[in-house]
Amino acid sequence: MSNSSSITEFLLLASAATRELQLLHFWLFLGISLAALLGNGLIITAIACDHHLHTPMYFFLLNLSLLDLASISTTLPKAMANYLWDNKDISYYGYAAQAFFFLFFISAELSLLTIMSYDRYVAICKPLHYGTLLGSRACVHMAAAAWGTGLLNSLLHTANTFSLPLCKGNTLDQFFCEIPQILKLSCSHSYLREIGLIMVSACLGFGCFVFIVVSYVQILRAVLRIPSEQGRHKAFSMCLPHLAVVSLFFSTGMFAHLKPPSISSPILDLVVSFLYSVVPPAVNPLIYSLRNQEIKDALRKLITRCYSEPINCSSSS
Repeated sequence: MSNSSSITEFLLLASAATRELQLLHFWLFLGISLAALLGNGLIITAIACDHHLHTPMYFFLLNLSLLDLASISTTLPKAMANYLWDNKDISYYGYAAQAFFFLFFISAELSLLTIMSYDRYVAICKPLHYGTLLGSRACVHMAAAAWGTGLLNSLLHTANTFSLPLCKGNTLDQFFCEIPQILKLSCSHSYLREIGLIMVSACLGFGCFVFIVVSYVQILRAVLRIPSEQGRHKAFSMCLPHLAVVSLFFSTGMFAHLKPPSISSPILDLVVSFLYSVVPPAVNPLIYSLRNQEIKDALRKLITRCYSEPINCSSSS
């Protein structure tokens, strides 16, 4: 294929060799999708329905669950369909759309995790100014900035990448669509523009990482100054879920994109891509629900209400 204009579809070759393994991958992805849908859906419903959770921390957590749900819904449905129907192709515009939305949600999640670290910093280090610095209007503006940053970053990368001429075929060793795979098919020096954009995004990501680390250094110093053990435990409990989510997000993403070429292989690349694109959205709700008593109480009340209302309706009839 001489250029991108002659490409109408791509082939995602990261597929199992046998039909049995394809079906096994389908059921695995289906289980993960349902777990992510259930976990994030319960957190979104609990926060929306319980007025005790209408605080900045849980407002940002609701946005995080929305991003996780959208992210995993972007990558897995097409992969499951390919495994189920023994198919490998995806249309050119379908690939572009999936790459755009995946980068959009991942970029917005990075910005949101940075904002959530600021929320924890203000709550612990400047509790008297919490209501002023994180009022409802400020929270909405911060969340909108996170979504807008993700949208702008994704729009720039996608528009630039899919304007490159592609002349190295249309086969990709991946189960979902991401921009680095497209760059491997380009033989034009114009791809240096995209490399430049990637470097800018990497610098911004590193800046977010540094901001989170500095925030938690300040938080740790403030927590260690708390005289009571109960107070220190409560402060740590407030931060541990977010810290675990940040660690999972950065560790999988950095290993996926910064691992040395000497250890790279198709199987390892596939496993690492699975870890950073699928595991965090499915695991994040579990991390927050296990370590957060208020979330567990809200879910318990929600389940009790859903269970009791049908009984009351049937008894009244």
